[in-house]
Amino acid sequence: MRPLRTLVVAALLSALCLSAARAASAASAAWTVEPGGGRAYAYLEGVPGTVLEDTVSVTNHGAKPLTVRLRPADAYNTHSGALAVRGARTSTGAGTWITLASETLTVPGRTRAEIPFSVTVPAGALPGDHPGAIMAASGGRESGVRIHLRVSGPTLAAFTVEDVRIFAGAIHYTLVNRGNTALTPRVGFRADGLFGQVLRRAPRSLPVELLPAQRVGLAEKWSDPPSLDSVTVHIEATASGDARAGASASAAFVPWGTVAGAGAGLLAAGGTALWFVRRRRHPPDPGPRAEQQGGDRHLVRAGA
Repeated sequence: MRPLRTLVVAALLSALCLSAARAASAASAAWTVEPGGGRAYAYLEGVPGTVLEDTVSVTNHGAKPLTVRLRPADAYNTHSGALAVRGARTSTGAGTWITLASETLTVPGRTRAEIPFSVTVPAGALPGDHPGAIMAASGGRESGVRIHLRVSGPTLAAFTVEDVRIFAGAIHYTLVNRGNTALTPRVGFRADGLFGQVLRRAPRSLPVELLPAQRVGLAEKWSDPPSLDSVTVHIEATASGDARAGASASAAFVPWGTVAGAGAGLLAAGGTALWFVRRRRHPPDPGPRAEQQGGDRHLVRAGA
């Protein structure tokens, strides 16, 4: 009976966990936040000193009223290239330019609420892209709307490729946005060895949006490098706005396991040869031997 009882308890626990997971999934989809008008993101552009206006909408898909807290934020790249946000109070970027009509609201069930906001572009704001966001939080979940803000004026698309290194089965490198516009880089790779080209990968778009003044560390997998060669890896990157960048790095590939084994064999062979040479130059002392003289036995040294 105990095994059967154990199985029943396990089944009940599994069902409860599954129900909890489904409830959590339903709760995560119970509300959404998006730019007004169903756009992918809010795009605003103006000269320094102007005030721009737009809306975000919060939709309550559930039957009960929903309380949502809103906050403005800056957008930035994590070191790996993902987009993230920080609170407006901890920065001096676009998040501090955003003012919400309401930071807390209760949305009735099956209802969409429109929340106006304004962006005051400072008089001394530099031209270019200033990424921001409006974040909404409720029920332990936070989601946001991208605010793509551009200050009118000259723009520069420029970036660099830095810190190229080859190790752990990959080509590691860093992209740095040196301009004032967001970039989506295209990157290609080539490696030349002593006996010809050992790697060539055509340029392709990366799933990374590189924001102004940001740097991201990336890695290109290289699972089949040469086992014995000296190579130079070249990285060529481009982006819209005629932005171009490149960098190179060299690496030596040596099969250290094979080299270590061969070295050990050579050392052993050399040691054996040296032993034989020394033995021929200095034969071993045969020790004392007995010599019969008359009726007496005397011990004498060999060669005496």
